[in-house]
Amino acid sequence: MSNYGNLQKVVDGKRKFGITPHIPGGFITPENLEKIAKVAKKYNGVIKITSGQRILITNLEESDLVAIWEELGMVPAVKTQNSVKNVEICPAGFCKRSKHNTIGIGMRLSKKYHWAEMPCRTKIGVAGCRNACGSVYSKDVGVIADKTGFMVTVGGSAGYNPRMADIIAIDLEEKDAENLVDIIFEYYKENAEAGEKLGFFIDRIGIKKFKEDVIKSL
Repeated sequence: MSNYGNLQKVVDGKRKFGITPHIPGGFITPENLEKIAKVAKKYNGVIKITSGQRILITNLEESDLVAIWEELGMVPAVKTQNSVKNVEICPAGFCKRSKHNTIGIGMRLSKKYHWAEMPCRTKIGVAGCRNACGSVYSKDVGVIADKTGFMVTVGGSAGYNPRMADIIAIDLEEKDAENLVDIIFEYYKENAEAGEKLGFFIDRIGIKKFKEDVIKSL
């Protein structure tokens, strides 16, 4: 059984590991927050707030990881490399700038796609207005609410080869935006090469063809 720990650093021959529990959309209960703090303190862990709306507990011993997961009672944020690693969601339902409460669609996408196998590591971003908090334009797939409806973006990346996402649809109903995400992922899985990021796949076949192929299935 995997302990879902990542080797963080080796210092003077000592190996230290980190774990990242799954926190859907970055919303965490006070009880789970207390458990993370308690476990980190017990095992001399260091807590880091990540850019992916998660909490990393690092500076851990590999031999403690199984016990730590049991005490947390939580599941890991990432299980396999080439999968949907996270769904980042802005606090739309609590924000005065939001044009629509997108927490609902964000959580549905998280429940449906988190851990789903993909040709390459994949991230989803969901935002309630065009400020696109959570860096939606740097995500592989994005859903953004506007006054006139929903926008869907594809191909963003903030990694080693940064790429701004392309907008492929605007003024959609919420259900149509969610359906389009389904279509995008099916098309990506069926046609991309192994290890090919969505943005690289789009660049290879052309944004015009990609857009035409996924929109016609909507």
